[in-house]
Amino acid sequence: MTWLLHGILLNNLARDFLGSRLQQEAEHVLHHFPQGHLSPSLWLDATGPAAQVFHHIYVLRLNNEVTTSHPLWLAPLAPLLDGEDETLVEVAWQGRQLLLYRKEFTLEERNGVLLIGEDFAPVAAGLVKLHWWVGGIAGVLLLLLIVLNLVAVNRGLRPLSRLQQQLVELQLGGRKRLHLDMPAELDELVEQLNRILDSQDQRLKRSREAVANLSHALKTPLSAVTQVLRGSRPIDDQRRGKMLLRLEDIQAQLEAELRRSRIAGPYTGQQTLIRHEAEQLIEMFSALYPDKCFRFEAVPDADTRLNIERQDFQEMLGIALDNAGKWAVQQVRCHLILEAVLTVTIEDDGPGVPQDDIAWLGRRGMRLDEGRPGHGLGLSILRQLVTHYEGELRFGVSDAGGLAVTITLPGGQPG
Repeated sequence: MTWLLHGILLNNLARDFLGSRLQQEAEHVLHHFPQGHLSPSLWLDATGPAAQVFHHIYVLRLNNEVTTSHPLWLAPLAPLLDGEDETLVEVAWQGRQLLLYRKEFTLEERNGVLLIGEDFAPVAAGLVKLHWWVGGIAGVLLLLLIVLNLVAVNRGLRPLSRLQQQLVELQLGGRKRLHLDMPAELDELVEQLNRILDSQDQRLKRSREAVANLSHALKTPLSAVTQVLRGSRPIDDQRRGKMLLRLEDIQAQLEAELRRSRIAGPYTGQQTLIRHEAEQLIEMFSALYPDKCFRFEAVPDADTRLNIERQDFQEMLGIALDNAGKWAVQQVRCHLILEAVLTVTIEDDGPGVPQDDIAWLGRRGMRLDEGRPGHGLGLSILRQLVTHYEGELRFGVSDAGGLAVTITLPGGQPG
């Protein structure tokens, strides 16, 4: 289409240029007639200076007298002597193409019409030749661009071929991560794939650790219970109580490992309405601990979403709220702030934890007070969850004197 438009534009441009030149020549001729510098007969003479310089065709009519520099053209050009003033037309005759300009004038009180024409065929032939040259060059450039484009696409897709090969190696167990020298546009894709692979690897490690932990933790109490049941000694209340404690430890270990196995991680592609989930948990723990007052403050709007799996967020907040509800005297305060990171602070007015013992909080199986029910697993699961989301868990002293738990989750963008 561009090439076709180029031909039309080139033809119109040449036609306008020659028409403008014919108009200037007609005005030049009519300017010299009244001054007597050149007589009309001299201008119309084929051997005269005008014909020698301009190589044009002239047709002149004064009143009813018509003369021409080329009598053979008089027949096809005579109809143009009657018509509109100042016009540019094309006339084809006997294989020739004439571009003609018509001008009316008055000379010595006689009305006249002057036609000045030029053979447009050589110009048109030159334009056609130029047009095809341009088309040929454009075609060569187009083919060159197609070849370069194919080469560029082929080179650009090579990293995808290597990526496919590495994915096959990954499937066959030949590698654990993707390592590619990729274009900048594909860096994020490889990063995301490696994150998913790392997440799957972590889940596998957690599963194996859970099996190993359960095997280690349940072996001794199960052996003790089995020994008691197989023995011949009667089971009194004291021995029954010890067996119950053993079974409760087994149940606690099973629940803790099940909670760890449900950790989804930060790359599941799920989002959570953090304020809505927090409000539901506050309502639930208010019913679970009716003698305690749970206060909730949140900066995020009701429709603010965070890139965190829903159950993981419920588990984090639930562990901290449950721990605060157990130890609080009267009230528990939960505060959420979402700026560049999500910060959750949960404080209680309980007895708190001595400064020297705060560092021990969150360690697996560590209990600082045996007087309350529990197995010391909740805060360790909380620490593992926060670490899995590359966050930070801090313990401190609240303004009311109890324990303050601060959870910071970086990298989440509000949705």
